[in-house]
Amino acid sequence: MPAVAIIDDDESVRSAISSLLRSVGLDVSLFGSAEEFLAPDGPRNFDCVVSDVQMSGMSGIELLETLRSRQCSTPFIVITAFPQEHLRKRASQAGASCFLTKPFDSAALLHCVENAVKDLP
Repeated sequence: MPAVAIIDDDESVRSAISSLLRSVGLDVSLFGSAEEFLAPDGPRNFDCVVSDVQMSGMSGIELLETLRSRQCSTPFIVITAFPQEHLRKRASQAGASCFLTKPFDSAALLHCVENAVKDLP
């Protein structure tokens, strides 16, 4: 079963995304911040990461850039309520597999996640 990390400082958003992804059989872990996700006792291997951009502390884009600098190629889906073009471009340059604007259609998120995990053994 694919493992997905959801990182968002809004508990209601984490919960909603978690419910959606669990409903299609995915294993979901929740994190309230990028720092929590990166904690030494933190992330195990995930098949996909879904992260908000705007969070207190490290942003979702900074998290993506940090993971890529550590040679982590895990598919990364960016979600944001502030779809500014410079953020979309930065996310794309860092290797985000999807960039979704809140509120997004649940089918769009499922499509992004399914594409991210489709080639897993």
